[in-house]
Amino acid sequence: MRSHGCGDLRQDASGQAVELCGWVDRSRDHGGVIFVDLRDRSGSVQITVDPDNGAAMFAVAEHLRNETVIQVAGTARQRPADAINDKLATGQVEVVAASITVLNAVKGNLPFPVSVHDEENTREELRLRHRYLDLRRERMARNLRLRHSTVQAMRRFLEEAGFIEVETPVLTRSTPEGARDYLVPSRVCGGEWFALPQSPQLFKQLLMVGGIERYYQVARCFRDEDLRADRQPEFTQLDMEMSFMGQEQILELNEALIASIWQAVKGIELPRPFPRLSWHEAMARYGTDRPDTRYGLELCDVSDLVKDMGFKVFSGAVAAGGAVKCIAVPGGNEAISNVRIKPGGDVFSEAQKAGAGGLAFIRVREGGEIDTIGAIKDNLSDDKKAELLTRSGATPGTLLLFGAGDTATVNKALDRVRQFLARELGLVQSERQNDQWNFLWVVDFPMFEFNAGENRLEALHHPFCAPNAADLGADPAAWAETLPTARAQAYDLVLNGLELGGGSLRIHDSALQRQVLQTIGLPLEEAERQFGFLMEALDMGAPPHGGLAYGVDRIVMLLAGEESIRDTIAFPKTQQARCLMTQAPAGVADKQLEELHVASTWTEEEG
Repeated sequence: MRSHGCGDLRQDASGQAVELCGWVDRSRDHGGVIFVDLRDRSGSVQITVDPDNGAAMFAVAEHLRNETVIQVAGTARQRPADAINDKLATGQVEVVAASITVLNAVKGNLPFPVSVHDEENTREELRLRHRYLDLRRERMARNLRLRHSTVQAMRRFLEEAGFIEVETPVLTRSTPEGARDYLVPSRVCGGEWFALPQSPQLFKQLLMVGGIERYYQVARCFRDEDLRADRQPEFTQLDMEMSFMGQEQILELNEALIASIWQAVKGIELPRPFPRLSWHEAMARYGTDRPDTRYGLELCDVSDLVKDMGFKVFSGAVAAGGAVKCIAVPGGNEAISNVRIKPGGDVFSEAQKAGAGGLAFIRVREGGEIDTIGAIKDNLSDDKKAELLTRSGATPGTLLLFGAGDTATVNKALDRVRQFLARELGLVQSERQNDQWNFLWVVDFPMFEFNAGENRLEALHHPFCAPNAADLGADPAAWAETLPTARAQAYDLVLNGLELGGGSLRIHDSALQRQVLQTIGLPLEEAERQFGFLMEALDMGAPPHGGLAYGVDRIVMLLAGEESIRDTIAFPKTQQARCLMTQAPAGVADKQLEELHVASTWTEEEG
């Protein structure tokens, strides 16, 4: 139907007969000659429709609506010098139409402008409802091309490194830990259920037992969890697993992988090796295990300085086993008013959203004098004040913001305030303008964290991470005592405050795997029922192995300069886990439920 793509024509095509197909991007009537911008995936080109070349054809052109699908036959020619469009790849040529055939007319009103010339801010709900139209726009088309290039770069690197792509099951069994599973009832096996995989974790370990040694997969994963801008109920991972490689080798290979992606997609050469922080250091300095290191505003622990002072908010927090930390904001005296820090203010609100009751503050004046409430100023000795300013690096004009309470809440609140202030003070660029790529490995995670609600330990990552051998010790009889405080041989790759991916060395000893499952409160009988196949496999000559998985959607979001992964996915769900285009999820016929041996207990909420 066509001889060329609309965006492929250049000056050397002048004089050639061409046939083009595409969408009418826009048309303009200039005193008897109609100019049509015709667009397809390759780009757009100007079509010139002259009435002298056929009255019937000209009549068709007069009634073309935007997004009508047409076929054009004509001749390419050089544009006049005063009509060259340097902003367009095809801007030196135009096609003089000899015939126009309407392949499909637009029969209704377009819900929003689709033209590449219209980048107006359409409501996301409308874009998702008519996603097939949104995909024609330059922004989404560009993002999907970038996604394609990113996945191509991943595959190319891994193929050259000797990896084998293997598909793993989508219908599997439900296992504990992690987010909620999406469950699929079985018609054939009544009363039993499949689960959609949250990741291919167990299967990729079994592939290592199977001797594959280097596996990868661009895998679809599913998690029934609360959503946000960088989460979706179904998402894509680059999943990898490797045998006979230690942590250093795995990190080195993955740095090379990431560098190859940025080189292929952005033309950027990343400096290596990437910096590293232990989990404990990241939490101490930034309050989070995925810190944005493009700016300072690091947390400073001053618990020892204030533990005995008369200000009970500080001393009481330390006495209760918590912490007092502060952020030093250079120039904060001028940039941030008291109103913003007090109840009702935007800075206060950020701390409150993270669970804090509020923020205490000190303003540092000339000569090192401090300006704050009397309860702090009157109970802070000159020596403690001097030490506070020295430790925090505060100079005249600096605003000190304090969080006090249990350490987890203090970290969470000051991390949120830190990120908010970085945007407010212009310390980071917008996502679309960002040109800083601060990669960071966070290593030495704890094996477990305490779940207060269930009064038990749970795996910080997952229960298949191998513990640090030095922490574990060589005596299996002591593992029950050494495991709870052991570090995991786990690692996360963080970029600009977002976790790109994470992984670990895996447990390849069945006795140790059983002990880890017991440590998280899983009785041996239940462990055998849930993971007996894995333990059996580990006893069949399982090699030492480890791996890593990346969020493909998140990587593409950062490369594209978008703020939501929804703008990097062809057909995403909303934050309510709905597809506005197909209206999924939706009800099904009672007969289908009967065949699956399932009944619905759902009732509409009143009011």
